[in-house]
Amino acid sequence: MAYVVTENCIKCKYMDCVEVCPVDCFYEGENFLVINPDECIDCGVCEPECPAEAIVPDSEPRASDWAETNRKYAGEWPNITRKGEQPADADAWKNKADKAKLLSPNPAKR
Repeated sequence: MAYVVTENCIKCKYMDCVEVCPVDCFYEGENFLVINPDECIDCGVCEPECPAEAIVPDSEPRASDWAETNRKYAGEWPNITRKGEQPADADAWKNKADKAKLLSPNPAKR
């Protein structure tokens, strides 16, 4: 079992979860984070840290649509081990619905 980042993270990307991950299994896209399911140890410390409530166990129904997205981009995007600067408009995007179409396939610019 692993944790999955869902669409609530799109355009929020707070990154509080990155700081607490003991195995550094987060990967960063331009406007989204993902968890590598092969590296996640299912400890759950990231879930309560997410202000957007975007992280869920892969056993949750809403995780099923995002599990493959996490796996795919974890293999393409750079690993992130420290919290970076969140988008200036993150709070404005926090509770918006239907953000899946806004997901950028591009890696983070670092």
